[in-house]
Amino acid sequence: MPKPVDRLPPLDLLVTFEAAARQLSFTRAADERFLTQSAVSRQVRALEEDLGVALFRRGHRRIELTEPGRRLHGACSELIGSLRRTVASIRAPARRETLALTTTPGFASLWLIPRLADFTREHPGVDVRLDASFETRGLRAEGFDLAIRYGRPGHVEGRQVFAEAILPVCSPKLLRQAPLARPADLRQHVLLQVVGQGGAGMPVEWGPWLQAAGLPDLQPRATLSFSGYGEAIAAALAGQGVALGRRPLVDTLLKRRQLVTPFEGSTASSRAYFLLVEPGARERPAVRAFEAWLLKQAQA
Repeated sequence: MPKPVDRLPPLDLLVTFEAAARQLSFTRAADERFLTQSAVSRQVRALEEDLGVALFRRGHRRIELTEPGRRLHGACSELIGSLRRTVASIRAPARRETLALTTTPGFASLWLIPRLADFTREHPGVDVRLDASFETRGLRAEGFDLAIRYGRPGHVEGRQVFAEAILPVCSPKLLRQAPLARPADLRQHVLLQVVGQGGAGMPVEWGPWLQAAGLPDLQPRATLSFSGYGEAIAAALAGQGVALGRRPLVDTLLKRRQLVTPFEGSTASSRAYFLLVEPGARERPAVRAFEAWLLKQAQA
């Protein structure tokens, strides 16, 4: 009994053919299908024998579709694409994890967020929820897995991740507008500073740095005060004055020369950054992954 002309060939032969026709390469199709080049060639040959027509014209270093091959490729491309989209829409999604992290606004905006894409790219199944606040959150009570806190050693829980150093920073264009060759030249500039709000903020004060520079009584041309460190750095980037840069928060901006340091050296700060992990959350793979990633970034 003759076989029906509308009998379908094996699906795996059609999938392999579609890859080879789309790539116009048995080698690239083999890579895509996780097969050897010879296996792809055998499957295409088996499909041609089943259909009784040649699907490719084979040259020395290239292949071309025949007219039947072009017709079959059009049908396979449409149908296999539709099948893949349908399967993707009904397949149960992989289990995802949510990582809840709290830290200061300055650390979040200047250090963490510019690097966070690296973590999410390495861990696509982890959703990050970031809380940027001066408030000290209770990790377990408020549903956080980790905290990166800022304060003085001995006064803050957790493992120290970064020591802090401070140094004046400004936009390169500011140096072209007025001289800033020595600390005394700060008299000709606007100083940018951060002030606390009801004791909740963490002020960056020029006093200790000027004292260390031997200029405790220096009077700048003016001052601009901000409630947040990110705003002070934004003003420095805009060329509105000189800010006290906190390393490591400004390291990326210095590396890109969006900010520069007019004077050599930095002054050690009495504060640092500490990582605190909620004990019950440490068993979760996402939390351990973020902790390892953060420590690696800190070392870099």
